[in-house]
Order: sequence, then C-alpha cells, then structure tokens
Amino acid sequence: MNRRLAPIAAIAMLAGNAPAPTTITVDVTGLRNDKGMVYLCMTANARLFPEGCDKDPARRIASIRAGEEGPLVLRDVMPGRYAIVLLHDENGNKKMDKALFLPKEGFGFSRDAPVKMSPPKFDAAAIDVTGAPMRIKMKVRYL
Repeated sequence: MNRRLAPIAAIAMLAGNAPAPTTITVDVTGLRNDKGMVYLCMTANARLFPEGCDKDPARRIASIRAGEEGPLVLRDVMPGRYAIVLLHDENGNKKMDKALFLPKEGFGFSRDAPVKMSPPKFDAAAIDVTGAPMRIKMKVRYL
C-alpha cells in the first residue's frame, strides 16, 4: 500500500467502528398541572449533578410546555453513562424555586432515584446509553 494512503485507510477503518449516536425518549408522568415548562438536563459530569447542566458537550437539554402531549426527546446522544434531572418550572422563571431549602416545584431523576435527606448521587440516577434507542419514564415529585 502506498505510504501516503496508509493513514487515511487507518482512519477509515476506525471510523467504521465508531459508536453511533442514539435517541432517548423520556415519558414524563405525574405533572400536577399544565402550567409552565418541563425541562430535562442530561449530563455525564457526576460532580455537577443534579444542580444543573454544565458545558460538557455530552449534556443535553430538552423542554416542553407542561400541557403539551408527547414525550421529551434527547437526540444525538453518544453512548456513555449519564444522569438526567427534570424540573417542572410552573412559573416559567427557569429555575427551581425553594422555600427553606425545599423545592416548591416538581422535580425528578432518571431511574426514579430516591430522594432522602438530599438529592440522589449521580450513580443512583445514572443510565448506561448504548447505540440503541432508549425509552424511559420519569416521575415528577412534589414536596
């Protein structure tokens, strides 16, 4: 093989084995009303979970109006380990409203990770994304 073509052939072989992005469809259940917006944030960064999205290119954000039909869809997700946090922002201010450190609006976590005296850790909510499309349910909780 020509020496100039060898690197191109190696890259082409590696590209054929690259993982393909996939889609995650999230069915949201338990909304108490149709006010505001529902936001999802998916991240691979365990240190920042669940307080918000980071600038990691693996993170994805999706939103719908609370009264709309249909799921939230996260597209072009590369395989990896992620956790998802959900917010039902009833008043539309794009943040979690709290009273004495307790959420006043709805929230949820992937794998329905339990909330005890604090939000769950990344590993409790983490899902493993492969190349296959996924469909998950996320339940909204209100305190």
